[in-house]
Amino acid sequence: MTQLSDGIFYSVRRSDRARRVRVRIDPGRGVEVVLPRRAAERDAAAAVRELKPWIERRLLEANRHQQTLAARGDTLPYLGTTLTLVAQAGRERVVQRDHTLLIPAGEKGESALERWYRRMARVEITPRVDRACAQLGGEYSKLSIRGQRTRWGSCSRIGALSFNWRLLLAPEAVLDYVIWHEVCHLKVMDHSQRFWSLVAANCPDYRNQITWLRRNGATLVL
Repeated sequence: MTQLSDGIFYSVRRSDRARRVRVRIDPGRGVEVVLPRRAAERDAAAAVRELKPWIERRLLEANRHQQTLAARGDTLPYLGTTLTLVAQAGRERVVQRDHTLLIPAGEKGESALERWYRRMARVEITPRVDRACAQLGGEYSKLSIRGQRTRWGSCSRIGALSFNWRLLLAPEAVLDYVIWHEVCHLKVMDHSQRFWSLVAANCPDYRNQITWLRRNGATLVL
């Protein structure tokens, strides 16, 4: 059900799992207010009024992200370069030829693209991690490629590293920062000053890459 409060249209969804009122911004569905099952309907309008400046900023960001995605056309980014997509009927796998990706036509195209990006993520990330570990004198126990929506990398206490394949849609410097971030956790597990000093020593422009991810992370999708 769509409602209006202070000039903002929003939908309401009730959830048995929700313990408090939450406001979500979804690029496809707009503003959604999640209410606990027994919360009053007016609580949704109150939350929208209270968070109006934040909601308006997020809606502007979502619109900018949609424009960025639309501007791609039949291309995809790859570590700062641009790959042109060419769909071919009967094709099952993605094949790269210079700056062109030959992809399956129709609905198979997106899933095949994701599989290709996942494979290439391991190809791109593994040697970078190995070089960073050799430089820093650290060791990892396992390296995984995953597809989380918001998490770009992680390091467990047993030295297992994981990285998001979507980082290949970002500039190369962003990928390198995330790798250094997680490799530095092999030495310092927290986010103390010691940790950030270690990151800065190996990735001096890390703040620029953090800013880029905050502003553009939502565009790292196929």
